[in-house]
Amino acid sequence: MNVRRHRISGIPGIALAATAALGLGSLTACSSDTAAAGNTDKFDVVASFYPMAFLAEQIGGDHVKVTSLTEPGQEPHDLEISAKQTAQLQESDAALYLKGLQPSVDEAITQSGIKTKIDAASLTSLEEHGTEVGEHADEHAGEHADEHADEHGHSHEGEGGKDPHIWLDPVKYAEVAEGVGKAFEKADPDHAADYKKNTEALVKRLGELNTKFETGLKNTDTKVFITTHAAFGYLAERYGLTEEAISGLDPESEPSAARVKDLATMAKADGVSTVFYETLVSDKTAKTLAKDARLKTDVLDPLEGITDKSRGDDYFQVMEANLKALQQALGAK
Repeated sequence: MNVRRHRISGIPGIALAATAALGLGSLTACSSDTAAAGNTDKFDVVASFYPMAFLAEQIGGDHVKVTSLTEPGQEPHDLEISAKQTAQLQESDAALYLKGLQPSVDEAITQSGIKTKIDAASLTSLEEHGTEVGEHADEHAGEHADEHADEHGHSHEGEGGKDPHIWLDPVKYAEVAEGVGKAFEKADPDHAADYKKNTEALVKRLGELNTKFETGLKNTDTKVFITTHAAFGYLAERYGLTEEAISGLDPESEPSAARVKDLATMAKADGVSTVFYETLVSDKTAKTLAKDARLKTDVLDPLEGITDKSRGDDYFQVMEANLKALQQALGAK
């Protein structure tokens, strides 16, 4: 659809031709489309990773061609943009990304000549989260922060930062969806009515999902759950829970021995039954903690990509699987 094209200096014409031929790879496990993002008769959108690609597909419908920069099964935090992908950005009508999650994507999109750049982080509010998020975390910090600092010489707060995992809160995800819909309407006015209709339908479904979580997690034996890394802070805050993460916002960060010891003690005190791990990063630490503390393990999917191991084929199916896992672990009534 893009009529006016841009060329990147330093990228030979043969590289651009190869890019157009090879494309960026498949979008999700439920899509076999491997065509290049640009130079189609549709509104061409490059999305940074699965949650952004899902929004673009749901809102764009038949009018868009969506390509994800992050392959299914690839840990999005680790993504490094190739010259081929950088060239592909130039051939697209819009880029949809989440600033702060993937530095190489942020840089590539900032430097590109693409006209419509949609930063999901600007469409809702981001909060500072550490390894402990929620009401219990506040109490825990007040009671034990000093003794932990004295005994171990560090504070958990330093392991946090601006939390980008907004898509795991259906309310925040709906706010982003509304912003993306408006951006699509502006960039492709010929199909604005359909984008508006699709956005409203998506926001409604997200509202229904929010209600399911509110109802399903209202009455539980405990409000505390343990995860591999701090991806579920927004979800915890939304539904009155507390996330205790083994590592911080970076899934590859290594927890201290003191942190693991603290979690084992806390799990016993708060009636925690389960240590949650995820499919795209190592489960070694989670399973070690669970074994030492005599806890069960289960998957809580941060939905950074859909693979054959995912408990569902799309965002809604996996989120409902997450709800069931939380209900079981927390002792929902």
